[in-house]
Amino acid sequence: MTTQQTLYKQTNKNRLGEMGELAPNTFQSFVNFNKHALAAGHLSAKLKELISVAVAHTTGCAYCIDTHVKQAKALGMTKEEMAEVIMIATALKAGSALAHGVNALNAYDQIEDEELYKASYINRMSEFLEINEETFKAFLTFDKQAMRRGLLSVKEKELIAIAVAHTTGCPYCIDGHVKGAKRAKATKEEIAESIMVATALKAGSALAHGVNALESYGH
Repeated sequence: MTTQQTLYKQTNKNRLGEMGELAPNTFQSFVNFNKHALAAGHLSAKLKELISVAVAHTTGCAYCIDTHVKQAKALGMTKEEMAEVIMIATALKAGSALAHGVNALNAYDQIEDEELYKASYINRMSEFLEINEETFKAFLTFDKQAMRRGLLSVKEKELIAIAVAHTTGCPYCIDGHVKGAKRAKATKEEIAESIMVATALKAGSALAHGVNALESYGH
């Protein structure tokens, strides 16, 4: 028995059609949802594709990255804009790990509480400054730079950050970036559309990985 050396082949994407044959009704429902989620609305089609590129980097879906980078490029995304988007995703994924660290502090200090994500717990983040000052400050500098206005506006970056925060599952990040987006004059409708793009991309990532399941199952 030979072992397949490359699990992520471009040609594997061609097997997505099989998923449509195996679960036709559900597959078509997802396709329709995905189409609506990525269509221009309160947010432009380009911004939705930029959000998709960021989310694809947090879900770790190689097929999604390939597809949405190409679609964003077709809508005018430059390589520099792409880099800004990826840096937002990087900052948010790192920030999610750090934010969850407040729960690690609670566990270490044996603080027993049924509510694991009290809003007040985020105040413990400053303890990392005392424990690991140099690294903590370096992260803060990186995070601030990633969210600073560049080719993308602060509002656009905050909307991207909201989507990424919903894929990393960080309630503190969601709270912080929704408030940041609101300060940048984002509407509730724009925020909702950003979340729907994240939802479609996270679901799409699972579906895209399905082609590897088909490869593993065999013909």
